[in-house]
Formats: sequence, C-alpha cells, structure tokens
Amino acid sequence: MTSTTAPTIQVRMTAVLQKLTGGQKTVEASGASVAEVFDDMEQRFPGIRAQLYGDDGKLHRFVNVYLNDEDIRYMGGPATALKAGDVLDILPALAGGAA
Repeated sequence: MTSTTAPTIQVRMTAVLQKLTGGQKTVEASGASVAEVFDDMEQRFPGIRAQLYGDDGKLHRFVNVYLNDEDIRYMGGPATALKAGDVLDILPALAGGAA
C-alpha cells in the first residue's frame, strides 16, 4: 500500500499496454516516484511490470516514459520524484525485426 502522502497522478499508455488495463487509455496511480507508480500499477494490473522492466530490474531501453512531456531518462529515471497533477506517458517502441 502506498503512503497517504504519495501523490495520485494520471498515467497514459498506448494500446499495447491498454490490454493489461482493461482497455483504459488513462489510469490513476499513486507513488512518490515513477518506480512507485509502476509498483502501484502492477498491484492493480498484473503483468504491466514485465512490459516495462527487464530481468535485470532496469527499465527496458525501448520503453519511453515521459513526465509532463519530458523524458525521465534525463530527469533521474524511475527514481524521478512526482507531485500531484503530474502526467506520465508510457510509450513502448514498436518495431519489427529479423530473427
């Protein structure tokens, strides 16, 4: 359970992740950091963490996360602090490839 001081923010995601949220394009989640928001989402939408993180525990390099239109890679990554009213966009890159 997240702390009562943790802000509630909006998280917007692409169709790939909407399959895990019951088709919701935007969900509310709580957490003092991006990582805590992802943990909160995993509790409610099992399997979402596996879409975001690799076996090494790091955010997949092909997953782009924006906080208020800024890439979190340049802000502190998953440890980036959040405040009420923030908006996260999760955009897994879609790509094809040869085997």
